[in-house]
Amino acid sequence: MTARRRLVVVGGGITGLAAAFEWRRRRPDDEIVVLEAADRLGGKLHRVELAGHWYDSGPEAMLARVPEAVRLVEALGLGDRLVAPATTQASVVLPDGRHPLPAGTVLGVPAAADGLEGLLSPGGVARVRAETDLPPLRVAGDVSVGGLLRERLGDEVVDRLVEPLLGGVYAGRSDELSLRATMPALAGQLASAGSVLAAAAAARDAGARSRGDADGPVFATVADGIGSLPEALVTAAAADVRLRTPAHALRRTAAGFELSVGPAAAPEVLTADAVLVTAPAPKAARLLAEAVPGAVEPLRGIPYASMAVVAMAFPAQDADAGSGLLVPPIAGRLVKGVTVSSAKWPHLAGGPLLVRSSVGRFRDESELQRSDEDLTAAVVADVAELLGLARPEPLETRLVRWGGGLPQYLVGHPGRVAAIRAAVGEVPGLAIAGAAFEGVGVPACIRDAYRAVDSLL
Repeated sequence: MTARRRLVVVGGGITGLAAAFEWRRRRPDDEIVVLEAADRLGGKLHRVELAGHWYDSGPEAMLARVPEAVRLVEALGLGDRLVAPATTQASVVLPDGRHPLPAGTVLGVPAAADGLEGLLSPGGVARVRAETDLPPLRVAGDVSVGGLLRERLGDEVVDRLVEPLLGGVYAGRSDELSLRATMPALAGQLASAGSVLAAAAAARDAGARSRGDADGPVFATVADGIGSLPEALVTAAAADVRLRTPAHALRRTAAGFELSVGPAAAPEVLTADAVLVTAPAPKAARLLAEAVPGAVEPLRGIPYASMAVVAMAFPAQDADAGSGLLVPPIAGRLVKGVTVSSAKWPHLAGGPLLVRSSVGRFRDESELQRSDEDLTAAVVADVAELLGLARPEPLETRLVRWGGGLPQYLVGHPGRVAAIRAAVGEVPGLAIAGAAFEGVGVPACIRDAYRAVDSLL
């Protein structure tokens, strides 16, 4: 008979909860303790009530063609609650107006010049078309997305296409973000392709072949909100959840581990046979200082961007914006994107116009210093103007701030991750996982949770 073990998970976001669920599935008799410093579970998975609907103020879509998230929803018995989008046609907002986002790009990187007319100037289109005539591309090590693409395709591709997409995913800046970390499929094709256009085409085609379901929906959500998953995971994992219980220190013992947890003035000692750390990188660095000193510096090298999401319900009206708008910095707007949820998701249609918008970008977070009231009013005004609303006064709004919410995959990020993994891997019974490492999306976090459980078991 297998001895009963205690797993302690530090962090109650999607990574930690998915790991607890998977551990319970594989070792049903073990004790699982989840420590969460905040007063609720879920991390960035969060939902609010808006105009009679559950509405996500964290991630509102999951990549359906990356299977981990959809399979987890199905394993929780919620497969009948999965919803595919009614439309994914978005537009880019530029100083001269809206332009449809071209199909077939890799995070905004085009595979050809066709379809870029209007979105780029004639000179910009010609620059893209001429890229395959440049000397064959040679990339040594990691480089910034913006640095490579500006050199090969010109500034317009970066400023008008790549910047709004990366800004939406990472709240980051393309001139600082790592190509290998944020666009691994593209980076993997560069050496053999010899040009960015050829690499983008190869990455796109390889993705379609590996999926085998190119006609299926790219994205999915959950009818009750992706923010409903934390509660379902906790129930299924049957974990001992301890809210408002930060972990301050971790040390190895002859029998396993001891964690100092709870109020800093009066901490208690919690023992564990195995520990999974899913806290954000700065907190993980402090926690692992004694047990894994080699992980501290690379963890500290992962900064975070703050942002805010404003959810809005307007009187029923036509926004005529497809699934939403992408707003690059060159547009000179407060918001960096608008999702028209009642057009995008069938289960939110038929009533008020439901919209969400985000504010905040790495190194440019001054607007977040406004009061809740001022920030909400400014976002509502910007969105109403962008969508051309005839009835711009909202029925209801919700503001959710994400302080230090999104890790930045800066140049050199893969090396930092490798160093962290190697250092933690030298300590038996300890693992680390989360959005800070190899993907910020829900499926990527779940995949990393499973990888951590594999390593511990």
